[in-house]
Amino acid sequence: MSIEIFGNDWDDALHVEFTKPYYAKLRQFLNKEYADETIYPQQDDLWTAFKLTPFNDVKAVILGQDPYHGPGQAHGLSFSVKPGVKIPPSLRNMFKELAEDIGCPIPKDGTLTGWAKQGVLMMNTVLTVREGKAHSHRNKGWELFTDEVIRKLSDREKPIVFILWGRPAQEKKKLIDVSKHAIIESFHPSPLSASRGFLGSKPYSKVNAVLKSWNEEPINWCQTSDIL
Repeated sequence: MSIEIFGNDWDDALHVEFTKPYYAKLRQFLNKEYADETIYPQQDDLWTAFKLTPFNDVKAVILGQDPYHGPGQAHGLSFSVKPGVKIPPSLRNMFKELAEDIGCPIPKDGTLTGWAKQGVLMMNTVLTVREGKAHSHRNKGWELFTDEVIRKLSDREKPIVFILWGRPAQEKKKLIDVSKHAIIESFHPSPLSASRGFLGSKPYSKVNAVLKSWNEEPINWCQTSDIL
């Protein structure tokens, strides 16, 4: 009997991971961190990506690296921020490309739950961070967990579009069965690299072209949020 963490089919897909020694060590580390430090996202938001996008509903994956480490930003979806929070620079570039690529009006809110609920798994490769300290939870065990998530998705019969922006995301390519799944890659939307190849890369229309070729419903990228 698997433990219910996600409340959907991710529980079956990932229940073995929660029994492994590395995860017990990671959990011990996180318990101490949450007790002693300010950690983002809040514990209640840790599994947002998995709860909003069940395993068998995943059509596309957008891989991020670290959660945002500023107050009130991270809520468990890569690149997304909580409602009412100022839109970070990378997300601003994503929205700029969204307008250029498929003509969506630039959203006023940076919450991407609308994408997640349409089958876009928005997962960071490290799921927690200490306030103000980027990459502070790197190499603590999260990478083992999220690599296994990618492997499980790669093993799935129904194909997925993997969107890999920047070198750290592209390093995950080795975990993906490219004979079955599609990969769309470019530079990262960060201001440091967006002008070198992210802007103009048309990722949103490319994803939808692939989904249509598979007779799948395309993503309504203009519907970024489900908040009215």
